[in-house]
Amino acid sequence: MFNNVLYFIIVLLVFNISSQESRPEGSPGYSFFMIFVTWLALAAYAQWGFRRLLENWKKAGDGDGRFAGLYHGLVLRLSISAVLIFALDVHLFSLRYWLQAIPGFKTFSVLQGSAAMALFLAYLATIWYFAWPAYRGIFRAEFGRGGFVAANVKFNIPILFPWVILTLLVDLASLVPSKSLSHLLNTPQGQIVFFAVFLSLLTIFMPPLIQTWWGCSPFPQSAKVLELEGFLREKSFRYRSLLQWPLLEGRVLTAGIMGVIPRFRYILVTDSLMEALSVEELKAVLAHEMGHAKHKHLLFYVLFLLGYMVISFGIFEISFSLLAAQPFFMRIMESGEARASNLFYVALSLPILAAMIFYFRYVMGFFMRHFERQADLFSAVTMGTPRDTIGSLEKIAFLGGKIRDLPSWHHFSIRQRVEYLLRMVSDPMVVRRHSRFLRFSLGLYLVCMLGFAYLLYFSPARENFTLNLVSKVLEQQLADNPRNVDIYQNLAMIHHRMGRLKDAAEVYDKILLLDPMNTTALNNLAWLLVTEESVQDKERGLRLAKQAVALSRSPVFLDTLAEAYYVNGYTREAIATIEEAVSVATENEGYYRKQLKKFMSSPKERS
Repeated sequence: MFNNVLYFIIVLLVFNISSQESRPEGSPGYSFFMIFVTWLALAAYAQWGFRRLLENWKKAGDGDGRFAGLYHGLVLRLSISAVLIFALDVHLFSLRYWLQAIPGFKTFSVLQGSAAMALFLAYLATIWYFAWPAYRGIFRAEFGRGGFVAANVKFNIPILFPWVILTLLVDLASLVPSKSLSHLLNTPQGQIVFFAVFLSLLTIFMPPLIQTWWGCSPFPQSAKVLELEGFLREKSFRYRSLLQWPLLEGRVLTAGIMGVIPRFRYILVTDSLMEALSVEELKAVLAHEMGHAKHKHLLFYVLFLLGYMVISFGIFEISFSLLAAQPFFMRIMESGEARASNLFYVALSLPILAAMIFYFRYVMGFFMRHFERQADLFSAVTMGTPRDTIGSLEKIAFLGGKIRDLPSWHHFSIRQRVEYLLRMVSDPMVVRRHSRFLRFSLGLYLVCMLGFAYLLYFSPARENFTLNLVSKVLEQQLADNPRNVDIYQNLAMIHHRMGRLKDAAEVYDKILLLDPMNTTALNNLAWLLVTEESVQDKERGLRLAKQAVALSRSPVFLDTLAEAYYVNGYTREAIATIEEAVSVATENEGYYRKQLKKFMSSPKERS
């Protein structure tokens, strides 16, 4: 399931980051025909791959444990192919544009997104359809092809529940005529806060919905079940219910736990696992799930998702600014052509996808593997010996298709887990050392995330980086439009904001060469010349300020003229001018009164 969570996150990102305003060159019929052709290509690849795998398995014989890994590897390659095909559908065949053409879909992004996710789920269902014969042989499954595909679909749909609810809330919020709410949701900080609150509520209330969707139900009363429930009571573990988990008709050997508060906490066990393990081994499995709850692993997963949000928003803004600053991509954006625009958004998505894969695969994967190890150790400590925990793992490895040496990005291999548990026998300090190691790792993660958050959203370096890119964009635009006064004006303001005062003054001079009556340039250059030592020319600043006020007696221009009078020693004129600014001001009146107080308290007067 963890792999599929990652796939859905990627395709949602690919879909949501795409943008196409202009009509594509081809017709909707052409686009959907090409989508159908790519689906056929995926189906052909899946059929060939699984048929070949099944033939090789039959030749090697049932005892060869390599084929479980080969099966999962083929599923991985096909799933990645499905992601790439979906990206083609979005960027090459304009999937999002044609979905938005359906009435109501443009207003409610949850509708267009749901349709797109249904397409991707159809790709995955195609893989499962052709995977069934190989799965049935390698893992000795007894259910039919239809049940196998339906069970996988049913199992994976809850991955989308959080996205559907979140997107629906955002859609509804966009219909509320509140500028403050709209502004909040359009800022990265506001989106992160909204997502944090939403995710927290979801973590609490989603488990009942998921267990109902999956068709989980309480186990029939039996001596084994009664003993397991007694074990949970003996350990004072609070939970809502111990449930049958009908994952792939209950034939998968697994267990799980959902929920952070006892009222909505469920322990899930498949029928196969219940039948295969002894009571003591099942207690060890339950103790493992208890370990996840006791160590608050689910809450840390929420934290990791919030960390990803912090990084992804920051990388998106930086990537967008970097690409927009490049002349090639700038011309692409200005052209307005559909395919050119798609190329820009493909390039924009690449660094975000790379960061996401690295974050989930290596950062979150690191913690997930070590959380599983911590839960294993908790199980062994709870049971008083690692024997039953090891026994349950070894049985799962053998009955699950001889998967003892098969690791994943989110779990150590069963061999690695068993070897680590065996170290407890000779070295009881293993548990404490591992806990210290995890605390240190989590502390380091928090420090890094807080540092990234500061750097990406609040640090002066981030603002300077953005302003630097904007100035490059403006300079590129000036190369194509060397007499555009508005571009010069924006560039001068950027230079001024970044402290490049000489550059700002030079740009204002260029503006005045092109437009000698430009009041903004006259005023802003005058302010620089009378207030900044590095470019100071008080007499010229006064002349420019007088010119600006002669053209427009706005309070801003009057304030500049008053400051120019003041620094040149004409205090009476400065007082009279700032009094006029106070009388005509409709905003910032407090600032102008402060200026008046400064001028009146000055003894300096030019004779």
